[in-house]
Amino acid sequence: MSGQKMEFPITWGMVIDIDKCTGCGACMASCQTENNVEPQREASNKLRSTSWMTVYELTNGKSFPDHDIAYLPRPCQQCGNPPCVSVCPVIATEKNENGGIVSQVYPRCIGCRYCVAACPYHVRYFGWFDPVWPEGMQKTLSPLTSVRPRGVVEKCTFCHHRWTLAKDAARANGKDPDNLDDGAYVTTCVQNCPSGALAFGDLKNPKHKVHELIKSPYAYRLLERLGTDTQVYYISRREWVRKLGDNYLKSE
Repeated sequence: MSGQKMEFPITWGMVIDIDKCTGCGACMASCQTENNVEPQREASNKLRSTSWMTVYELTNGKSFPDHDIAYLPRPCQQCGNPPCVSVCPVIATEKNENGGIVSQVYPRCIGCRYCVAACPYHVRYFGWFDPVWPEGMQKTLSPLTSVRPRGVVEKCTFCHHRWTLAKDAARANGKDPDNLDDGAYVTTCVQNCPSGALAFGDLKNPKHKVHELIKSPYAYRLLERLGTDTQVYYISRREWVRKLGDNYLKSE
């Protein structure tokens, strides 16, 4: 990867303990509801399916009794060196705000899909059709997240609107909005994970849980050798799971 990494005083990140994930899909459902992603008519139809958070099943490829599986939730990795940003011709996606979240500005997007091709994590989705909700479900739409029309790219934003609400609440309570307490701002997937596999916070704040979690000897990042410097970390005590996090050859 080329490009210079941008440093921010606040760097929001996520830590996912794969050994705790049961693959229940609560993170996917809560993300879809929180961010006004239309109900999936047929998930196997790649032109119709959109999921900002996807849970993949991993396997060690061995037969019983040595067979083992794991589940890998995959939000946007919020890369420190995001490949999507450099290819966007209209600056619809940027990484220039404190917090280090890669933005997606829908009114600017012209639908060229360069960012979709550039992203090695397949976290970006292009809307080929206008979103449709079954009758009555329009009442469930959140006023905090815009509904995207067809012709634009969308992705996980770490529930950016929740960060805004957390800063407003801090100001109302006389606290520093740039130094939020651990847990004051969490994404909906983290909040609704029943097994506690997901954690969220400021990676640079020693008072936040994730600051210590990323120091684990079992922590790794997806496709780390690409140099994207992602802000999503994974933890697994199983070596075969960690190796699947990158394109390792069998001889390595």
